[in-house]
Amino acid sequence: MEQFTRKTVIVTGGSRGIGKAIVTAFAAEGASVYFTYHHHNEAADIVAKETGAHPIRCEQSDERAIAAAVDEVAATSGSIDILVNNAGAVADQFLMMMPREAWTKVIDTNIGGAFLWTKAVSRCMLNAKQGAIVNIASVSGLVGIAGQANYAASKGAIISFSRSCAAELGPKGIRVNTVVPGFIDTDMTAKMPRFIKRQNLERILLHRFGTAAEVAGVVTFLASSKASYIIGQTIVVDGGLMGTVV
Repeated sequence: MEQFTRKTVIVTGGSRGIGKAIVTAFAAEGASVYFTYHHHNEAADIVAKETGAHPIRCEQSDERAIAAAVDEVAATSGSIDILVNNAGAVADQFLMMMPREAWTKVIDTNIGGAFLWTKAVSRCMLNAKQGAIVNIASVSGLVGIAGQANYAASKGAIISFSRSCAAELGPKGIRVNTVVPGFIDTDMTAKMPRFIKRQNLERILLHRFGTAAEVAGVVTFLASSKASYIIGQTIVVDGGLMGTVV
């Protein structure tokens, strides 16, 4: 039996990479899925056609647009059961050369967007006295990576934000957890120089990059009834990378 039948899911940043895999996984399990995108129109159209999910064009920092999107989904579906905060931006630069705009863009998109979506969706969940929120962070937020001060700060903030949300919303029946992907085979990692890939592959205990589907599997588990007693947790999906970090 499809475990998410009659469930409504919102996935932010669902047109590519990990987000696309999450949309695909929920749709395959019978959920009514809505996903956001901003720039990648063609990619969003492909995901919608392949999965039957509903695309929503929305900027992560636009509070009014986010509130309007949530109201529309809730009015159409009757409820919002699951939120996955996946949308993210990268603007890598060494600290001494990083313009303020690069810092602001990444912080506003990654943690600012998660705040706005969680604030809007949690109101619907509070009325229903149930719900699941899964936030996507990164190993960069756990260990820090040179040239990613903005990205690491935003993803570290996601982890702390999730724990605070779990403390606030858990007593109301809303579970909040975090998934922390390591190096995953996506468009982003495909652009990495070969020597960087080789260095990181040597540090990963499984000696390979993960797949977006492997991350999606953890997300759907945490959102499901099988994880009904899991809240405020940070689940690392990195093939053993963190086990080699001193």
